[in-house]
Amino acid sequence: MIEIRWDWIASHLDDVVDKTWQHLILLVIPMLIGFGIAFALAIIAMRRPGTVGPVTAVTGLLYTIPSLAAFAVLIPITGLTLATAIIPLTTYTLLILYVNTVAGLRSIPPEVNEAADAMGYTPSARLLRVQLPLAVPLIMAGVRVAAVTTIGLVTVSAIIGGQLFGGLGQFITEGLQTGFDTKIYLGAVGSVILAFIVDGALVALQRWLTPWARARAEVG
Repeated sequence: MIEIRWDWIASHLDDVVDKTWQHLILLVIPMLIGFGIAFALAIIAMRRPGTVGPVTAVTGLLYTIPSLAAFAVLIPITGLTLATAIIPLTTYTLLILYVNTVAGLRSIPPEVNEAADAMGYTPSARLLRVQLPLAVPLIMAGVRVAAVTTIGLVTVSAIIGGQLFGGLGQFITEGLQTGFDTKIYLGAVGSVILAFIVDGALVALQRWLTPWARARAEVG
């Protein structure tokens, strides 16, 4: 029978907060790096369509590498450092972020781009003021999927990194090692709750970035 020690959780709230914060750090850093790389590759793809296939293939190959294998392979190279977690977590975001960013930019109707050119927009101004705002829904869809996926992978990284990587997955590892069910369920449920919270925050961010879509929905 599974027994959850609520008194233990109540007395270790500081530890829960610390590991949640560690989990968020291991989420935010790879997401920011991954988005920067994916966005740059997407801009290149828009100017050189021939690069879409090769880049998609490479990022797809990186995405198929088992997470535990990726962490284990890097340990002899980077050691038990933060980079050992950051590098694989970043590569796993690339395919999702790249494909959705390209799809978002490609979804802009040609007449919209032509109208922007006719108004005298430079390519950079057209990207920032016309294309990106219209591409936000598809781009954010990719960000949401990548974020939730990364939260799960951060949980797995604790199996390799233990206390070094931290995160809520450390509770699961420690619980399995000691047979303490409370830690196992705290880590698992905590990761799920964190995923819901992050996804909700990203939905709110998307609505803030696209006020016209919200106004249209209210009118409809």
